Amino acid sequence: MPRHEREFFNEQEELKPATYTCPKCRHRGEYQVRWIRRLKKDKPPRGADSQDREMHRKLRDYMVRVDEMVSCNKCRRRFDIPSHQSVAFL
Repeated sequence: MPRHEREFFNEQEELKPATYTCPKCRHRGEYQVRWIRRLKKDKPPRGADSQDREMHRKLRDYMVRVDEMVSCNKCRRRFDIPSHQSVAFL
């Protein structure tokens, strides 16, 4: 039976500051962007077979961006976060 990815990681949400420019009013500001940090557990889950243990050995810590849009501090319009990076390996 395949295991769900959450069985191999501990998750915690965090805010990271990022500087973006609003495409409408050209105001440059700092925004708090939400990320989920997934840290690999020390041991594979209970009842793991050899395939699960091998997969656990190869896993790495990473972060996933939650927010796709932010609101401009000046004009209050929402715009997409221009970065294509939504996953970052640690």
